[in-house]
Amino acid sequence: MKQLLTLSGALLALAALQPAWSQASRPAQPVAMPILPAVRQVQFKADTFDLRKYGAVADGQTLNTQAFQKAIAACAQGGGGTVLVPTGLWLTGPIVLQNNVNLHLATGALVQFTADHSQYPLVKTTWEGEDAIRSQAPLSATDARNIAITGKGTFDGAGDTWRPVKKSKLNEGEWKKLVASGGVLNDKKDYWYPSAGSLKGNTLAAAGTPRKSMNPGDFDDMRDFLRPNMLSLTRCHQILLEDFTIQNSPAWTIHPLLCEDITVRRVTARNPWYGQNTDAIDLESCRNGLVDGCTFDVGDDGLCIKSGRDAEGRKRGVPTENFLIQNCKVYHAHGGFVIGSEMSGGVRNMIVRNCSFQGTDVGLRFKTARGRGGMVENIFVDGITMTDIAGQAILFDMYYMAKDPVPQAGESSAPPVIAAQPLNEGTPQFQHFYIKNVVCKGAETGVLVRGLPEMSIKDISLENVFIEANKGLLCQEAENIRFKNVTLLSTDTQPVLEVQNSKNISLDNIHYTNGATLLLRVSGDRTQDIRLTNTNTKLAKKSVELGDKVSKKTVQVAVN
Repeated sequence: MKQLLTLSGALLALAALQPAWSQASRPAQPVAMPILPAVRQVQFKADTFDLRKYGAVADGQTLNTQAFQKAIAACAQGGGGTVLVPTGLWLTGPIVLQNNVNLHLATGALVQFTADHSQYPLVKTTWEGEDAIRSQAPLSATDARNIAITGKGTFDGAGDTWRPVKKSKLNEGEWKKLVASGGVLNDKKDYWYPSAGSLKGNTLAAAGTPRKSMNPGDFDDMRDFLRPNMLSLTRCHQILLEDFTIQNSPAWTIHPLLCEDITVRRVTARNPWYGQNTDAIDLESCRNGLVDGCTFDVGDDGLCIKSGRDAEGRKRGVPTENFLIQNCKVYHAHGGFVIGSEMSGGVRNMIVRNCSFQGTDVGLRFKTARGRGGMVENIFVDGITMTDIAGQAILFDMYYMAKDPVPQAGESSAPPVIAAQPLNEGTPQFQHFYIKNVVCKGAETGVLVRGLPEMSIKDISLENVFIEANKGLLCQEAENIRFKNVTLLSTDTQPVLEVQNSKNISLDNIHYTNGATLLLRVSGDRTQDIRLTNTNTKLAKKSVELGDKVSKKTVQVAVN
């Protein structure tokens, strides 16, 4: 692609801006999007290997695992080509890709992975960024090069036979039907598990006493708990995923790990909204890629960027970097575009543009926590539309899963007490985010920025942003933040903007609800240099309110 040329020029430009970023008197300034390196594309021989010639039967009853293995092996041994899955219903166990193989699903082809969990051996792999024993993925490849999955057919992972379900997620009729189908309930009768083994494993995990072993034989009694990711690619190079639908995943749906040169184009991922851990795509410690024109409707995060968890992720030390994500739609996910929370190896040089999020819990979701470590930087977002966001339209959160600092009904409006901790290798860092041209119609909170007392979120620029939400902005433990041409139409205007223990915050040309009770509240004894400019403060009943330990000199209001 012409827009994917070389990263060197962009990195030099970013380096040239470092003096400006380091000056405490200047917030983050907008910069041009970087030019990313070209993504190497796959190439295949013209030979075609029809699955039927290797004994496969499309009757929905015959287990075709051996036929898939034979066809893929023959293709790889012959120098590569296309393994054709014709129209029909193909029941199978795990499929493993090999070098130079394009697994192509014809229109109308449905590959149904078996619900017989004994067909998925326990293997050494990873789970949420750490080494683990899991059941083998239905679709996988390891150390493969020049591989593809293409075509307009469908993969179904039989995920309903693996996943536990909360009673609160279903209506009464759905719950009764699920219970009647088999499985077991917990003692409170509010959680369904597909088997006693699933219940056992989940109970140990919930109690904080999971089995920690890399011996598959130690987990035979809880195989169903060890749900596999559906499409797992590890240390693979030159990958194409194109046009197919992948659905009903046991856990994460598409998971490239330590892969390079990835193209994901027009892929649809679908999972039930109640399906736990069913992220659409998790790019973990990968480099150089394109995700274009995909549609995701899942039970967890949509477009996810990760790089390992805590000490193991830092030891691996491989960031996810150099990705262009564009023209994607995300429905009913926890987050639309997400970085974290497992980002201990770092994330950098990401471009996200022309995407829409509809009905997700959060729109743009950047999350981490103490203990993760890792640096997330140089993130460029341009052209995002959102509707019906249950939580925050834009979220930066370094205190992931802590008490929400935005008070609920009846709670105190005072900021929560978050004690500082010493800096160490587990301290995460967020810096250099550039977000522009965002429109959101309907959210609980417009923008939430929450850093740590020992490590502020730094250098964020939001420009040309229009958000309709219940609450406006909360900026806590942040530094060098720039909001320009931002509209926050909030119903809760007490206040529209809140800044706590932050410094060097520029609020330029802010638009808000006429008649707001309070435009800006500033609190925290460490707050410095808050500037409100080019904003009509007269639309609010009160323009600025200062906390007890905030000097009047801390806030500058200038109206042109």
